[in-house]
Amino acid sequence: MPQADLKYTADLEFDALALFADIEATIARHDSGAGGVKARAYPATVFQHSNLILELAILNKPHRDAAFRKALLGDLAALMDRYLPSGTERAVELRFSGEDYAPAIVV
Repeated sequence: MPQADLKYTADLEFDALALFADIEATIARHDSGAGGVKARAYPATVFQHSNLILELAILNKPHRDAAFRKALLGDLAALMDRYLPSGTERAVELRFSGEDYAPAIVV
């Protein structure tokens, strides 16, 4: 399952839950086997300059090659732009988890 952390200044107004659903749908269009996105939002009340960063971690698999990465990153950046007010500074970071990553469900 991909993990998305959305860090942004609290002065930005947008629907984070709707954005999470769109992030999940965007990833699914690129890789239908990716699974649901575990997403969290962190609004910062103390900041300098309005901004947002989306940090997305996804497992590294052979079919997630350079073309996949470039296309997904471009679509995620365009998605952020649709949600944010004009002139907002934003960044998108796509990270691929390696073999030392061990996800699990606590039982």
